Amino acid sequence: MARPHKTEREKLSETISFRVNKKDFDDFEGKRRAAGASKSSFYRDHVARNTTQVIAAPAPTSDAKRAVFLLQKASNNLNQLAHRANAANQNGQLSDAIFESLLDQLQQLNQFMLAQAKGATQ
Repeated sequence: MARPHKTEREKLSETISFRVNKKDFDDFEGKRRAAGASKSSFYRDHVARNTTQVIAAPAPTSDAKRAVFLLQKASNNLNQLAHRANAANQNGQLSDAIFESLLDQLQQLNQFMLAQAKGATQ
């Protein structure tokens, strides 16, 4: 008995491919083997029939967005202060000891703000 002819809609003519890391691959393969399905049919069933679960990252709150904005502005100001201090040091208007102390303070402020920005975006 011959196989029935497939309609144009039923024919599998397009290819989808993607790469995953080794751990994800092993997880997928374990599920596929447990289902007793070929790779093609397993992924086709899960993608085409949308049995996947999408976990969206939470959207940042307006407070978090505002905090990041303010930290960016403050960071820009620190950069301007560093440039001014460098120019003053180069012109001899600022001693090396004061310049080093100022740069240390600016770096500490910058590290603090980076930590705050990281916490605001998570």
